[in-house]
Amino acid sequence: MQDLEYLEKQFAEEWPQVGDSGALQSLKDRWLSRERGLLSLEMKKLGQLDKEARPAVGSRLNQLKLQFTERLEALQQSIREKEERQRQLRETVDIHLPGKPALCGHVHPLLQVKDEIESAFMRLGFTLFDTPEIETDFRNFEGLNIPRDHPSRDSQDTFFLGGDHLLRTHCTGVQIHAMRQMQPPMRVIATGKVYRRDNPDATHSPVFYQCDGFAVGKNITLGDLKGTLEAALRELFSPDIQVRLRPSYFPFVEPGAEVDISCIFCSGAGCRICKDSGWIEILGAGMIHPRVFEHVGYDPLEWTGYAWGMGIDRIAILKYGIDDIRLLYENDMRFLSQF
Repeated sequence: MQDLEYLEKQFAEEWPQVGDSGALQSLKDRWLSRERGLLSLEMKKLGQLDKEARPAVGSRLNQLKLQFTERLEALQQSIREKEERQRQLRETVDIHLPGKPALCGHVHPLLQVKDEIESAFMRLGFTLFDTPEIETDFRNFEGLNIPRDHPSRDSQDTFFLGGDHLLRTHCTGVQIHAMRQMQPPMRVIATGKVYRRDNPDATHSPVFYQCDGFAVGKNITLGDLKGTLEAALRELFSPDIQVRLRPSYFPFVEPGAEVDISCIFCSGAGCRICKDSGWIEILGAGMIHPRVFEHVGYDPLEWTGYAWGMGIDRIAILKYGIDDIRLLYENDMRFLSQF
């Protein structure tokens, strides 16, 4: 009985020191565990006592077990309430603290430039025309004066889909679509993705964006083409840039020209980007070939027109100083978040 009084005194000293759930569980195990609890060990000693002493000692042990259990349950409830209050304090929102800024999405740089190009030409009176990405051989090649044996087909290395269909290699097919559906005079542009069998590198991609446009009317001249392109390119880059046309060849125009702008990085003085020439090639253009008119049923003696095509990716690379076209297609948020 003296040992039990000592245990009661010891428990009374230990339980007030418990402050959290972990310490409470340790105290439960120490005193009430079935295998190693102090009271359980005392219960196992009952068989060693005299028969006369067993009832009194057993009764006292049961009282202590009930007393300790009630005390620990009350303590557990108190600790739970304390920990819940602490949790609420930790999770309470301080309405006076500044909020966390939300990350907002924005337009991809390629689509930004695409919108700028469309807006520039639409302000000049052009109509936006949508064309399919899956084209026929006629609309993509033959109707544009590119017959099956023409060498320019090799340079475009087309994705053929079987039969007469293919993934368009340019948006120039808008000429065939629009002239068959509309009556001149007309001014039309088309933008979108085009596809070629190019191995990806810093300057090539199998998928890229292009913008093509044309105008058809009476007495349209190469001067009209130059004036239109000057107005649009100066809006896209700078009012101070110079524009020049150099003779070149494209199957669907005659005469054809490469269009250059004065270097936007060195203002024409010569630098690494323009290879010290002071000029940067920006697009191809020319007067619509009479055979293109014949393919859509227009009389080339009555109607004239000009056409041009530019790579939207190239415009974006120049505007933003990007040195690798693959960055535009890798979806790296560290890169895209700059625009």
